[in-house]
Amino acid sequence: MSTPPVAPPQLECFPLTGRPPDIVPGRPQRAWMEAFMDRHPYRCLPLTMANTSGWEILCPVGFTAEWDGGTSIEAIKFYPDHPFPEFDDFVKSHFTRGIVTFHAGYLFRTPPGWSMFTSGPPNHVKDGIQALAGLVETDWLPFPFTMNWMFTRPGRVRFAKGEPFCFITLMQDKLLQEFQPVSRMMESDPELMGQYEAWRSSRTDFNARLGARDPDAIREAWQRYYFKGEIPDELGQAPQSHVNKRRMKAIRLGR
Repeated sequence: MSTPPVAPPQLECFPLTGRPPDIVPGRPQRAWMEAFMDRHPYRCLPLTMANTSGWEILCPVGFTAEWDGGTSIEAIKFYPDHPFPEFDDFVKSHFTRGIVTFHAGYLFRTPPGWSMFTSGPPNHVKDGIQALAGLVETDWLPFPFTMNWMFTRPGRVRFAKGEPFCFITLMQDKLLQEFQPVSRMMESDPELMGQYEAWRSSRTDFNARLGARDPDAIREAWQRYYFKGEIPDELGQAPQSHVNKRRMKAIRLGR
């Protein structure tokens, strides 16, 4: 008798408006990463994994926000690219002191024990304004949260249509406080010490050959131990759980 398949956990997204913003899986691309020669930043696996480990909520309309440096609600003005229904409910000045407040357009519900971490898109840089992060207990909360950004100086900032204004990911945050940070000398773990020393030696040698314009090093361009999930010199078993690409599921219509 076969065992019935276990249903995957669900992130429930309840629209609160007739035209809620689009939610899409986190995308790896960033304009500043694209601008580098040979797109070097994409070789940094932690960057691209952060970019894709969640979902983006996108601006339904482009607009410009302007802050005059004042502390009142009226100190921020908003200028949509064109008339847009419910624009005044989508983004507004609410908390004063240069804070821009977005309404995500959804009430989210997560499985028991899972909370939602909200922030700006990871590694997405905007001049003049900074995204604020939040942690929301969406496993019980019966009302929505807001996404907030803070002007870093008076002036104008622009959000384009389709630009992410919020990034959401999930975490079992209740377990975090169970962890006990411990400081140890690396010599207490000879296996780890050997792996680290092998990596450091290989890294030093590679950088020296690269600096000397060694053809093999130039052709290799960069070491891929972490990207490929390998341990140098076969000093240990490669991790079976290593991931170098993440594809989050797209939102679908539920019942």
